[in-house]
Amino acid sequence: MRHSRLTIAIFTALFLGIFVGWIFPDFAVRTHVLAEIFLRMVKMIIAPLLFATLVVGIAGHGDVKSLGRLGIKTIAYFEVVTTFALFIGLGFANLFKPGVGIANIASDDTGLTRIVEMASTTQHNSFGELLLSLCPTSIFQSMAEGNLLQIVVFCLFFSLAICAVGKKAQPVIDILNSVASVMFKFTEYVMIFAPIGIFGAIAYTVGSNGISILFNYGKIILSLYTALAVFVAIVLIVVCRIVKISVKSLIKAIQEPALLTFTTASSEAALPKAMAIMEKFGVPKSIVGFVMPTGYTFNLDGSTLYLAMAVIFSTQLVGINLTIEQQLVIMFALMLTSKGVAGVPRASLIVLAGTLTSFNIPIIGVAVLLGIDQILDMGRTTVNLIGNCVATVVIARWENAFDYNKMAEFIKMKNLKTNTLKRIKHNVSFQKDFGVQKEISLVSSSAKDN
Repeated sequence: MRHSRLTIAIFTALFLGIFVGWIFPDFAVRTHVLAEIFLRMVKMIIAPLLFATLVVGIAGHGDVKSLGRLGIKTIAYFEVVTTFALFIGLGFANLFKPGVGIANIASDDTGLTRIVEMASTTQHNSFGELLLSLCPTSIFQSMAEGNLLQIVVFCLFFSLAICAVGKKAQPVIDILNSVASVMFKFTEYVMIFAPIGIFGAIAYTVGSNGISILFNYGKIILSLYTALAVFVAIVLIVVCRIVKISVKSLIKAIQEPALLTFTTASSEAALPKAMAIMEKFGVPKSIVGFVMPTGYTFNLDGSTLYLAMAVIFSTQLVGINLTIEQQLVIMFALMLTSKGVAGVPRASLIVLAGTLTSFNIPIIGVAVLLGIDQILDMGRTTVNLIGNCVATVVIARWENAFDYNKMAEFIKMKNLKTNTLKRIKHNVSFQKDFGVQKEISLVSSSAKDN
């Protein structure tokens, strides 16, 4: 219910912002302060949220060696799939060029353009400079500057040290678990203001560029959903061939949690149901219990694909032309920073803002995308869930632990349930039609008697 109310409020703010920007453009351009306030609130979450969730995600499993073969296979699969998602996002961003043609918002001198210092080139122009910038001189300075790359590197070493210390470090993990829980709640509070920020962003964008800006928004939505559809189709086909199951069976298994995720734009609501379904589908409980939670730290396919597109969109928006080498450097950076995306709405905006800041790219693109982020979030979050459900099947098959008999029984019961519901609906429809015909006959007979 909470997610539904927030979704309704966000879409209401979206349409209201479009209307105000179109009818009252002079007033609309002054609403940028609402978007700026929300973006500042988002930026203040970045460092503590990333630090707590990433350390707990890595060190929370205990001794790294104890993860063994299952952990290595899982992480290897995650890295291959998320890298594939990044390059699909990069390819479609260069193909559709959704950021080209939005000139006014990038050139106006407003609070949105002053959130970070404007730059005409990226800070890291080569792979060597990127490697040098990965090493923080002070973690506090990195957090203050919002440098996600340096925070991620510090988190990796910090997590490995916790695992090496063992039980003595358990109090640290407990504290960080508490910090992560607090930051999740903190993020929820910040997201309550999302409708206000979205109203300001969309009203300012439409007021500055005119109603024609909706065409560019259409390009963004179309390019993202096309890329997500291509990714899901290819992954499903490849995975189904690897694990030797039908695509139809896999789609039937995950359609319910996927639909729930799409309507709420939150993976939290569907995660328990998805885990229960994958166990019934034939994946052992131990694999589901390890792969699914780990996936929400390391395998957010939809979010990483979106981040790749969003970064290129942001550079196109301000007229920065990146070379192939520079784009690959940013993609490598996203392989690290995307691991800190939390499973909450608007979390991708947090990582996007941090990544752009790390490369000294203006985050004006975040303000533009904020207006339609709910629509984009519905698609990318659904793909996150699908990707993690598919991952459980792949790892189970890789471990020779997938139960095909259990899968067949699950599909049989699901088909039986579907056919039963169809018969019930048919019978209800027939009874209604029969009742109407009976009432007509009674009325006709009564008329004749009279």
